[in-house]
Amino acid sequence: MGTSVQVTPLCGVYNENPLSYLVSIDGFNFLIDCGWNDLFDPSLLQPLSRVASTVDAVLLSHSDTLHLGALPYAMKQFGLSAPFYSTEPVHRLGLLTMYDHYLSRKQVSDFDLFSLDDIDAAFQSITRLTYSQNYHLSGKGEGIVIAPHVAGHLLGGTVWKITKDGEDVIYAVDFNRRKEKHLNGTVLESFVRPAVLITDAYNALNNQPPKPQRERDRDFVEIISKTLEGGGNVLLPVDTAGRVLELLLVLEENWSLKSLNFPIYFVTYVSASTIDYVKSFLEWMSDAIAKSFETSRDNAFLLKNIKLLTSKSELDSVPDGPKVILASMASLEAGFSHDIFVEWAADVKNLVLFTERGQFGTLARMLQADPPPKAVKVTMSRRVPLTGEELIAYEEEQNRLKKEEALKASLIKEEESKASLATDVNSSDPMVIDTHNKHPSLDGLGQHGSRFRDVLIDGFVPPSSSVAPMFPFYDNTSDWDDFGEVINPDDYVIKDEDMDQGATRTGGDMDGKLDEGSASLILDTTPSKVISNELTVQVKSSLVYMDYEGRSDGRSVKSILAHVAPLKLVLVHGSAEATEHLKQHCLKHVCPHVYAPQIEETIDVTSDLCAYKVQLSEKLMSNVLFKKLGDYEIAWVDAEVGKTENDMLSLLPISTPAPPHKSVVVGDLKMADFKQFLASKGVKVEFAAGALRCGEYVTLRKVGVASQKGGGSGTQQIIIEGPLCEDYYKIREYLYSQFYLL
Repeated sequence: MGTSVQVTPLCGVYNENPLSYLVSIDGFNFLIDCGWNDLFDPSLLQPLSRVASTVDAVLLSHSDTLHLGALPYAMKQFGLSAPFYSTEPVHRLGLLTMYDHYLSRKQVSDFDLFSLDDIDAAFQSITRLTYSQNYHLSGKGEGIVIAPHVAGHLLGGTVWKITKDGEDVIYAVDFNRRKEKHLNGTVLESFVRPAVLITDAYNALNNQPPKPQRERDRDFVEIISKTLEGGGNVLLPVDTAGRVLELLLVLEENWSLKSLNFPIYFVTYVSASTIDYVKSFLEWMSDAIAKSFETSRDNAFLLKNIKLLTSKSELDSVPDGPKVILASMASLEAGFSHDIFVEWAADVKNLVLFTERGQFGTLARMLQADPPPKAVKVTMSRRVPLTGEELIAYEEEQNRLKKEEALKASLIKEEESKASLATDVNSSDPMVIDTHNKHPSLDGLGQHGSRFRDVLIDGFVPPSSSVAPMFPFYDNTSDWDDFGEVINPDDYVIKDEDMDQGATRTGGDMDGKLDEGSASLILDTTPSKVISNELTVQVKSSLVYMDYEGRSDGRSVKSILAHVAPLKLVLVHGSAEATEHLKQHCLKHVCPHVYAPQIEETIDVTSDLCAYKVQLSEKLMSNVLFKKLGDYEIAWVDAEVGKTENDMLSLLPISTPAPPHKSVVVGDLKMADFKQFLASKGVKVEFAAGALRCGEYVTLRKVGVASQKGGGSGTQQIIIEGPLCEDYYKIREYLYSQFYLL
């Protein structure tokens, strides 16, 4: 049998819930994505809690909460301790996303599902990989190779390729074929006939009319500028560090081209840090951005028309007048966008512009209904300082807790001192006084303070065996090693009270880079409480949805799947209707093995192919002639199958003469590429009637079936026509150079 592969969905099948899947390859368990939604509902993570201890590695595909939001909670509550893998942008921007969510929640609730320390602990253990980097696992995962590839949805977004014994398992969710301003399209189509493809049905029913990017951006800016010119404000609820990057570039470019003077603000608790990091990720972006930087050193994210705000005080100081605000969260469940929506929704001149579908069950999803609601109930919460009796009661409680902690600490120290004394005292040593047996009354000395408990205050009766009785003495000698005195790091830990008085910086995994507004929230130790009240908001502002999700639509998804043509296909993440629709389509047009498992349903998608490991004998290899083919070397091998002394299969030289081989041409020639090649050699070449006209007399044309059903390669021939002349032989030689002849 082939490589054993089992897939178990933990969340995100037959619905639009967060993504989390357990993929087992020959007994090695991958957790691919560890998502949560903006509601942070712990019940969604119950299936994950039951398997967290069995996970051997975690692969993260995107930097939003739907793909990695549960990581800190899973490490803290479920003991998830496997190594994590992602690209550098997913690591950095995912960290900022979780910071923003935590700070947004902490301002309006006593959020305690995870802390900033939990976030740091989770993201510090991530191993960062670059695109197309083959990473070989070791230990239990020996023989498995993982590699991230471009997904095209978010910066650093990943299509994961997992290879074992020559068979590929591809995980591709939320991919985008279209090139955008800051991202290249996905490379999913470069994979052909993988053993297993795991993909989503999220957009299976969403078919967008084909529209050039320039025209789409024009409509986007037009509806915004129309609102501003009418005296209204525009709110764009956005994510922290994902799709918002594309929107920022669209607005920045069009504001410069049209010389618009309306202010634009990007408001999150980490907006400044987000842009700082994005400026350093140009190599992960589109070819156009990379080329622009190489030629003119122009960084696309040096935003001149957009101001970055990181606190409510900065937002409150924004001048009155028409403005555009991009604010997190996209779900409108928390963050700056929630408060701004409540403030602006009642004004008919304002516009709330959604650029992605809201998560299920959120306020954003409710407002995107058709028709939208005329009024919505929202909860407004804010954190206020304690005053009066509440402050006094709080301080008394804190003092009581400090006294209890001090008492516990002293008792623990006392017990440790006793244990140390008991260890050091040697009852057979005549120079040591046994104070425990001879003088039980000395225990009463503890009432004068534990620091004098082992000191004899007033006389004693020395044992008869003693020679020169002495007071107990303990030599606190330091430990030394080859490098000097051994240092205890705990001796240099700054105490909490010192931090409260003198801390002026923040660090964590962000290398000291944290927005001023966020830092002030973290360091603010003023006693406070959260007050909430429910409001009914009359929705009179305009509500518009424009698709800037950066996902391939249903038509594109079906085309890509037909080209990739996996041997087995697993569908996840999408509504029940979309999943069933795509499943029936793929059964007819892609492959006969299509699966759509339920939550915690394990399906076996082991390949039907048989794979064997064989040893090539030295005698055989000495007579093999290799020819280089790209990064590989290929050759004909004529051999007999035998066994080694260790019962391993081995290929041995055949005892009879090898039969003759037909010549095989290896390679795939694209006529457009060959046209450029001939032009570079000085040959006058042009396309005419579907053929390639080379010089005056020679013509090249392709004949045969271009591809078979399912995306496999068909039988094709390249015919060269023309009189036997110098040009003919020269063109033929150039043509042969594009192939490998065996």
